[in-house]
Amino acid sequence: MTSTDHLARKLTARLKMRHLVLLRNIQLYGSLTRVADATGISQPAVTKALAEIEEIFEAPLFIRAGRGLQPTALGQLAIIKAQHMLQDIDGWANEMNAVRDGRTARLCIGAMPYVSGELLTQAITHLYERHNIAIVIKQATTDQLVQSLSDHEVDCVIGRSSAIAGMSGLWHEVLYTQYPMLIGNVKLAKRLEGRKQDLSELATLKWILPAPSTPVGTKVAEMFAQAQVRPPSPIIETYAVDVIHGMLSQNDGIISIVPVDIALDLIRRGAIAAIPWEMNWELPPISLIRRVRTTPLDAEEKFAQILREACSQLTRPR
Repeated sequence: MTSTDHLARKLTARLKMRHLVLLRNIQLYGSLTRVADATGISQPAVTKALAEIEEIFEAPLFIRAGRGLQPTALGQLAIIKAQHMLQDIDGWANEMNAVRDGRTARLCIGAMPYVSGELLTQAITHLYERHNIAIVIKQATTDQLVQSLSDHEVDCVIGRSSAIAGMSGLWHEVLYTQYPMLIGNVKLAKRLEGRKQDLSELATLKWILPAPSTPVGTKVAEMFAQAQVRPPSPIIETYAVDVIHGMLSQNDGIISIVPVDIALDLIRRGAIAAIPWEMNWELPPISLIRRVRTTPLDAEEKFAQILREACSQLTRPR
């Protein structure tokens, strides 16, 4: 028997749920005294449980630092794995409740704000109608969602694959490429209609843009720099779709650049129009990002197939 086999059997036979909870609580509270106070367990019992865990792992997991505990490299790994396992238990419980309520499964999907609401609505509607799957949607930046995916808080993410560069345990498949569109109040669009394209004029307007480090922010800065025009400083730095729509619809002196699919969503709400402008660049593609699994989740596979069908119908804007 190899040392790996020996440790695996030891973990299977002796590692208990209470050990996992203790590891998470030590990370949360920082010391055995605070863990005991917060959980209502005596400190000797907490100390004994930690000794059991370290005996199972055959190495110290924490070192004393002042009045607290600092994890060793092995301890940090144990904490992360314990958190993942407990998160999986929570997910299992949520899925069991969904099945008890008559659903076939439960899927938690992360989606960045710059994913078309129409596309996402279509996909989750088909997922529910075809397969009776309970759905949870979590919105945040791709970086935040990828962390949630790594922490087993969501099952899959729709976002930009650049966020997982260098990360192990995750993979992606490209869904579609996004292209930019200049948008503004319908009155502003009419004023600019037919005019010669002049980035210097655009730079004098008020702008809403995401952070400079985002793909849109970076590309806009490059666009102005290449034309030797000073890039505009946005009055609002966001890619909250509701905020963009609210500001543009109420003010005919503000513009923004967003992906075409997001622009079309906003235009359908009214009071906003596309401003014809030649931009010969594209944004990083939108991908479905997933954890590497020995056995794929059936609900996740069904969602992936529905997304592929929906995205295959998307056409590049003219």
